[in-house]
Parts: sequence; C-alpha cells; structure tokens
Amino acid sequence: MHGRGQQGLNPETLKSEWLATLNRGTTTFGQSVPTDIDVAFPFYGDILDKYTQQFGIPLTSDVQARGTPLDDEFLVFQAEFAEAVRQRAGITDAQVDAEYGPDPAPRGPLNWKWVQAILRAIDKNGSGMNQKTLEIFTRDVFLYTTRAGVRDEIDQIVAGKLTEQPTVVVSHSLGTVVAYSVLRTDRRSLRVPLFVTVGSPLAVRAVRDQFRPLRSPSSVDAWYNAFDTRDVVALYPLDADNFPVRPAIENNSTVRNHTENRHGIVGYLDNPDVAKRILNALGG
Repeated sequence: MHGRGQQGLNPETLKSEWLATLNRGTTTFGQSVPTDIDVAFPFYGDILDKYTQQFGIPLTSDVQARGTPLDDEFLVFQAEFAEAVRQRAGITDAQVDAEYGPDPAPRGPLNWKWVQAILRAIDKNGSGMNQKTLEIFTRDVFLYTTRAGVRDEIDQIVAGKLTEQPTVVVSHSLGTVVAYSVLRTDRRSLRVPLFVTVGSPLAVRAVRDQFRPLRSPSSVDAWYNAFDTRDVVALYPLDADNFPVRPAIENNSTVRNHTENRHGIVGYLDNPDVAKRILNALGG
C-alpha cells in the first residue's frame, strides 16, 4: 500500500520496485521472496492527485491572507500536526520564535505566519524532510482523513484488491492510514496474518483522532510497525500511549532509513528486520 506522491507513475513498475527492495532485505539473511505468491498493488496515486487539484487547498508557504473555511480547517489540522512533530523532534520554542520574528500577532493555529514558522523550524532543525514536502504531506493526509468522498473512493480501490485469502498487508506512509481505514471497516471475512506499517503518521493526534474509537482490525492477527526515529512524520510509535489498541502493536524503532528524508519506502523495505517479519508471515 503505497504512500502519497505517486501520481502519473506505473503501478506495475512501482510493484516491481517494492519487490526488488524487499528482496534486497531478504538477501541479507540468505533468503528471497517466494515467487509463487500473488502480489496485489492497489494504486490510488492518480485519484488522490485529482482531489488535491479539485479542492485546491493552498500550501501554507503560499498563503498571504486568510482563505476559505476549508483553508482554515486545513490550517488547524496542519498546525496540530506540525506542533506534534516539533515537540517530538525536540525543536524548541526559541527555534520557532526565531523563524516567527517580532510579529505582534497572537500565535495560534489560524495564524498562518505562525504555522509557517513551525514548519520552517522543522525544516531547519529536523532530520531531512523539507518544509514544502511536509506541507504537501499534511495536505494529502488532511484530504484523505477529513473528506469522506476522497476516503471512500480511495478505500474502494484498495478494498477491491483484497480477498478473503490469507493476505500479508504491507503499507507505507499515507498508505498505512489508508490500509488501517480499509481493514477496520471491511465487513468481509478477511484474514491478515500480519499487518505491516512503516513510516506511519497514524499516531499523530491530528490523524489518530479521525479514527475514533481506535481499535485493531478484527481481521488482523499481528500488527508490526517499523519507523526511523529521524522520520519526522513517523516520530510517534504506535504504542499504548499514542495508539492504544488490543492486542498491542509491535514497534521497531531501530530502522536507520538510508533515504535522504529518512522516510522513503526503499529505506524501510530493505531493512533486514522488516524484511524478515514479512518473509516469515509469508511462510518463508
């Protein structure tokens, strides 16, 4: 289950890249992905892109004045997301103040200059993801989680690739949010021996609160979550404090994602521990 930013790409090519990356991970312990398994790769990149253009929500760095009620709703969502990232990343109030400057306007989620200052502070003092990328990421997560029409169409694409055969679900970034949404609402007798989430923002309160009450999908036997502690959109583990569900989710915070922004899928799938968990669930 891919993340955002995949519009215009070939789903078959993406699937091949994911499998090749996973195989790199399995070769570190002398094994390979079985060739006799069916691999589905639900692709929603173009649909998500259609909606981002349709809604036309401006990025915070492009805002010059108060916008529509939808723009304000997004600004509040993004402010909450960015503030959660700032706190977890250890970025200080002083570092944000340095970006905000002497502006006398009250600091708050509807002050777009204040939100910009938080995002700039994350960009300058974080560990790889730049301001614009984080803005686009939060916009896409906002559209998916808060607009029922967007979520429904994307969920239908994903659900259409799921069957009642035992299925290991592997998801990344926004794809972890999509996968969770589908698995918790699908009424079929799905069987998921392992649900894998990597680089997931699900534990950020702005995202988590869209799925109240939280619960582990009944179809899932085990849930494994891996993240790099430098990946700014996945800084919060899916643990009892941040994502309390039963049975508890297994978290792996030891991944050192080698991609530039510490968030790329190739830096997760080729991790030996991640690859081993997936392979074991496949019966390898």
